[in-house]
Amino acid sequence: MQAAYEVACNLLPEDRKEVVEGHGHDPKRSLPLGAKYGDSVYFTVPNGELAGCAGVNPQGAIWMLCTPAIHKYPITFAREAKRYVEGRSEKLLWNIVDKRNITHLKLLKFLGFKFLREFPHGPNNLTFIEFCRVRTR
Repeated sequence: MQAAYEVACNLLPEDRKEVVEGHGHDPKRSLPLGAKYGDSVYFTVPNGELAGCAGVNPQGAIWMLCTPAIHKYPITFAREAKRYVEGRSEKLLWNIVDKRNITHLKLLKFLGFKFLREFPHGPNNLTFIEFCRVRTR
């Protein structure tokens, strides 16, 4: 819970926009609540800074929010995210992402997620992209 709150207070600008403008939520409230619901984890980078929080809810919706620390160690962070995703046992992982969040779109592609469709979402009718990853083994 403490890590989730600290990440919420130091989000990447794109992540903050996605939460606030795209979903209409306050990250300082929604991130700790999201971390409580389902299975969640936090990531640090080699210098000890919090890099982000991620989780999967019981329906298989995967989420991740990051801090600027990911840019200091991008390869390390991407590898840890990949290890987390590949370690999941769910047959289907899915969610939606703000089309403006280029950092997460690149990460999702690297993690093997497929982009399905675009649609307007949230209080501002921003364009979001539905994504998923099906485990075949």
